[in-house]
Amino acid sequence: MSSAAVLFDLDGTLIDSAPDLHAAAARMLEAEGQAPLPFEIIRSFIGNGVPKLVERIIGVAGLDMAEHPRLVSAFMAEYDAHSTDLTRPYPGVADALARFRTMGYGLGVVTNKPEASARNVLAALRLAEFFPVVIGGDSLPERKPDPSGVLTAMEQLGASATVYVGDSEVDSETAGRADLPFLLFTEGYRKSPVFQIPHQLVFDRFDGLPALVEPLVSTQRLV
Repeated sequence: MSSAAVLFDLDGTLIDSAPDLHAAAARMLEAEGQAPLPFEIIRSFIGNGVPKLVERIIGVAGLDMAEHPRLVSAFMAEYDAHSTDLTRPYPGVADALARFRTMGYGLGVVTNKPEASARNVLAALRLAEFFPVVIGGDSLPERKPDPSGVLTAMEQLGASATVYVGDSEVDSETAGRADLPFLLFTEGYRKSPVFQIPHQLVFDRFDGLPALVEPLVSTQRLV
Protein backbone atom coordinates (compact mmCIF):
# COMPACT_ATOMS: atom_id res chain seq x y z
CA MET A 1 0.00 0.00 0.00
CA SER A 2 1.35 3.43 -0.92
CA SER A 3 2.00 5.88 1.89
CA ALA A 4 -0.24 8.92 1.61
CA ALA A 5 0.39 12.60 2.07
CA VAL A 6 -1.43 15.90 1.99
CA LEU A 7 0.62 18.93 0.97
CA PHE A 8 -0.58 22.45 1.68
CA ASP A 9 0.10 25.94 0.48
CA LEU A 10 0.46 28.33 3.42
CA ASP A 11 -0.73 31.92 2.85
CA GLY A 12 -4.40 32.03 1.96
CA THR A 13 -4.76 28.29 2.58
CA LEU A 14 -3.75 27.39 6.13
CA ILE A 15 -3.38 30.96 7.39
CA ASP A 16 -4.92 34.35 6.69
CA SER A 17 -1.70 36.37 6.56
CA ALA A 18 -2.82 39.24 4.33
CA PRO A 19 -3.26 41.70 7.23
CA ASP A 20 0.38 41.28 8.34
CA LEU A 21 1.68 41.38 4.77
CA HIS A 22 -0.27 44.59 4.20
CA ALA A 23 1.07 46.10 7.43
CA ALA A 24 4.66 45.21 6.45
CA ALA A 25 4.15 46.81 3.04
CA ALA A 26 2.77 49.94 4.66
CA ARG A 27 5.77 50.25 6.97
CA MET A 28 8.17 49.69 4.08
CA LEU A 29 6.45 52.35 1.99
CA GLU A 30 6.34 54.79 4.91
CA ALA A 31 10.12 54.45 5.25
CA GLU A 32 10.35 55.44 1.57
CA GLY A 33 8.15 58.49 2.09
CA GLN A 34 5.21 56.82 0.35
CA ALA A 35 1.57 56.42 1.33
CA PRO A 36 0.37 52.89 2.08
CA LEU A 37 -1.44 50.96 -0.63
CA PRO A 38 -4.99 49.72 -0.03
CA PHE A 39 -5.40 46.33 1.62
CA GLU A 40 -7.11 44.77 -1.39
CA ILE A 41 -4.20 45.71 -3.66
CA ILE A 42 -1.63 44.06 -1.40
CA ARG A 43 -3.91 41.04 -0.98
CA SER A 44 -4.06 40.68 -4.75
CA PHE A 45 -0.24 40.63 -4.91
CA ILE A 46 0.10 37.54 -2.66
CA GLY A 47 0.99 34.16 -4.10
CA ASN A 48 4.13 34.41 -6.20
CA GLY A 49 6.60 35.05 -3.39
CA VAL A 50 7.96 38.15 -1.70
CA PRO A 51 10.25 39.31 -4.56
CA LYS A 52 7.26 39.41 -6.93
CA LEU A 53 5.06 41.06 -4.30
CA VAL A 54 7.64 43.81 -3.77
CA GLU A 55 8.12 44.18 -7.52
CA ARG A 56 4.39 44.81 -7.88
CA ILE A 57 4.44 47.30 -5.01
CA ILE A 58 7.30 49.17 -6.67
CA GLY A 59 5.35 49.36 -9.91
CA VAL A 60 2.17 50.68 -8.34
CA ALA A 61 3.96 53.10 -5.99
CA GLY A 62 6.23 54.45 -8.75
CA LEU A 63 9.46 53.56 -6.97
CA ASP A 64 12.77 52.78 -8.68
CA MET A 65 13.00 49.11 -9.72
CA ALA A 66 16.76 49.32 -9.21
CA GLU A 67 15.95 49.43 -5.48
CA HIS A 68 14.19 46.06 -5.65
CA PRO A 69 16.83 44.00 -3.74
CA ARG A 70 17.00 46.58 -0.95
CA LEU A 71 13.22 46.87 -0.72
CA VAL A 72 12.80 43.09 -0.60
CA SER A 73 15.18 43.03 2.38
CA ALA A 74 13.35 45.94 3.99
CA PHE A 75 9.99 44.26 3.50
CA MET A 76 11.19 40.98 4.98
CA ALA A 77 12.67 42.74 8.00
CA GLU A 78 9.35 44.46 8.66
CA TYR A 79 7.35 41.30 8.04
CA ASP A 80 9.47 38.93 10.11
CA ALA A 81 9.35 41.30 13.08
CA HIS A 82 5.53 41.24 13.11
CA SER A 83 4.55 38.16 11.11
CA THR A 84 1.89 36.90 13.52
CA ASP A 85 0.56 40.16 14.97
CA LEU A 86 -2.61 39.81 12.88
CA THR A 87 -2.20 36.42 11.16
CA ARG A 88 -4.41 33.55 12.23
CA PRO A 89 -5.10 30.02 10.98
CA TYR A 90 -8.36 29.64 9.15
CA PRO A 91 -11.12 28.11 11.30
CA GLY A 92 -10.83 24.36 11.68
CA VAL A 93 -7.27 24.07 10.37
CA ALA A 94 -5.69 22.60 13.51
CA ASP A 95 -8.49 20.06 13.96
CA ALA A 96 -8.25 18.97 10.32
CA LEU A 97 -4.48 18.54 10.58
CA ALA A 98 -4.87 16.51 13.76
CA ARG A 99 -7.42 14.32 11.98
CA PHE A 100 -5.08 13.76 9.04
CA ARG A 101 -2.30 12.79 11.41
CA THR A 102 -4.59 10.31 13.18
CA MET A 103 -5.49 8.84 9.77
CA GLY A 104 -1.79 8.23 9.09
CA TYR A 105 -1.17 10.87 6.46
CA GLY A 106 2.18 12.55 6.04
CA LEU A 107 1.79 16.33 6.03
CA GLY A 108 3.90 19.01 4.38
CA VAL A 109 3.84 22.68 3.46
CA VAL A 110 4.98 23.88 0.04
CA THR A 111 4.89 27.67 -0.11
CA ASN A 112 6.54 30.55 -1.94
CA LYS A 113 7.14 32.26 1.41
CA PRO A 114 10.81 32.04 2.48
CA GLU A 115 11.34 28.83 4.41
CA ALA A 116 12.55 30.45 7.63
CA SER A 117 9.58 32.83 7.68
CA ALA A 118 7.19 29.96 7.00
CA ARG A 119 8.65 27.88 9.82
CA ASN A 120 8.52 30.82 12.23
CA VAL A 121 4.86 31.50 11.45
CA LEU A 122 3.91 27.84 11.77
CA ALA A 123 5.69 27.64 15.12
CA ALA A 124 4.10 30.83 16.45
CA LEU A 125 0.63 29.61 15.46
CA ARG A 126 1.26 26.15 16.99
CA LEU A 127 1.00 24.35 13.66
CA ALA A 128 4.66 23.36 13.23
CA GLU A 129 4.19 20.04 15.03
CA PHE A 130 2.04 18.77 12.16
CA PHE A 131 4.60 19.39 9.42
CA PRO A 132 7.82 17.38 9.30
CA VAL A 133 8.43 18.84 5.84
CA VAL A 134 8.36 22.54 4.92
CA ILE A 135 9.51 23.66 1.47
CA GLY A 136 9.80 27.43 1.06
CA GLY A 137 10.24 29.67 -1.91
CA ASP A 138 14.00 29.78 -1.29
CA SER A 139 14.47 26.10 -0.41
CA LEU A 140 15.12 25.04 -4.01
CA PRO A 141 16.38 26.78 -7.15
CA GLU A 142 12.83 27.06 -8.51
CA ARG A 143 9.63 28.15 -6.78
CA LYS A 144 5.97 27.39 -7.52
CA PRO A 145 4.46 26.89 -10.03
CA ASP A 146 7.55 24.79 -10.74
CA PRO A 147 6.62 21.33 -9.37
CA SER A 148 9.99 20.63 -7.75
CA GLY A 149 8.75 21.73 -4.32
CA VAL A 150 5.85 19.31 -4.14
CA LEU A 151 7.92 16.51 -5.66
CA THR A 152 10.67 17.10 -3.10
CA ALA A 153 8.13 17.13 -0.27
CA MET A 154 6.68 13.83 -1.49
CA GLU A 155 10.14 12.31 -1.58
CA GLN A 156 10.97 13.52 1.92
CA LEU A 157 7.68 12.14 3.26
CA GLY A 158 8.12 8.85 1.40
CA ALA A 159 4.72 9.37 -0.20
CA SER A 160 3.30 8.47 -3.59
CA ALA A 161 -0.47 8.85 -3.07
CA THR A 162 -0.61 12.63 -2.57
CA VAL A 163 -2.94 15.60 -2.98
CA TYR A 164 -2.10 19.29 -2.99
CA VAL A 165 -4.32 21.83 -1.23
CA GLY A 166 -4.14 25.52 -2.08
CA ASP A 167 -6.09 28.66 -2.77
CA SER A 168 -4.73 30.13 -5.99
CA GLU A 169 -3.98 29.88 -9.66
CA VAL A 170 -0.32 29.30 -8.82
CA ASP A 171 -1.22 26.35 -6.61
CA SER A 172 -3.46 24.85 -9.27
CA GLU A 173 -0.70 25.07 -11.87
CA THR A 174 1.79 23.57 -9.43
CA ALA A 175 -0.43 20.56 -8.78
CA GLY A 176 -1.08 20.13 -12.48
CA ARG A 177 2.60 20.17 -13.35
CA ALA A 178 3.25 17.59 -10.61
CA ASP A 179 0.32 15.47 -11.84
CA LEU A 180 -1.40 15.66 -8.45
CA PRO A 181 -5.08 16.11 -7.58
CA PHE A 182 -5.75 19.71 -6.50
CA LEU A 183 -8.23 20.81 -3.85
CA LEU A 184 -9.10 24.50 -4.03
CA PHE A 185 -9.83 26.43 -0.83
CA THR A 186 -12.25 29.11 -1.96
CA GLU A 187 -11.76 31.54 0.95
CA GLY A 188 -8.14 32.43 0.17
CA TYR A 189 -6.41 34.82 -2.21
CA ARG A 190 -7.34 33.58 -5.69
CA LYS A 191 -7.65 36.23 -8.38
CA SER A 192 -9.97 34.35 -10.74
CA PRO A 193 -13.44 32.82 -10.39
CA VAL A 194 -13.43 29.25 -9.12
CA PHE A 195 -14.59 27.82 -12.44
CA GLN A 196 -11.52 29.26 -14.19
CA ILE A 197 -9.06 27.48 -11.87
CA PRO A 198 -8.46 23.79 -12.66
CA HIS A 199 -9.23 21.62 -9.64
CA GLN A 200 -10.61 18.24 -8.60
CA LEU A 201 -12.65 19.50 -5.66
CA VAL A 202 -13.41 22.78 -3.90
CA PHE A 203 -14.06 23.45 -0.22
CA ASP A 204 -14.69 26.43 2.01
CA ARG A 205 -14.47 24.79 5.44
CA PHE A 206 -11.64 22.70 6.84
CA ASP A 207 -13.85 20.46 8.95
CA GLY A 208 -14.91 18.56 5.83
CA LEU A 209 -11.50 18.35 4.17
CA PRO A 210 -10.38 14.90 5.41
CA ALA A 211 -13.51 13.32 3.96
CA LEU A 212 -12.78 14.94 0.59
CA VAL A 213 -9.16 13.83 0.52
CA GLU A 214 -9.62 10.15 1.37
CA PRO A 215 -11.35 9.09 -1.90
CA LEU A 216 -8.74 10.91 -4.01
CA VAL A 217 -5.90 9.18 -2.20
CA SER A 218 -7.64 5.80 -2.29
CA THR A 219 -7.99 6.12 -6.06
CA GLN A 220 -4.26 6.81 -6.42
CA ARG A 221 -3.44 3.77 -4.29
CA LEU A 222 -5.39 1.54 -6.67
CA VAL A 223 -3.48 2.73 -9.73
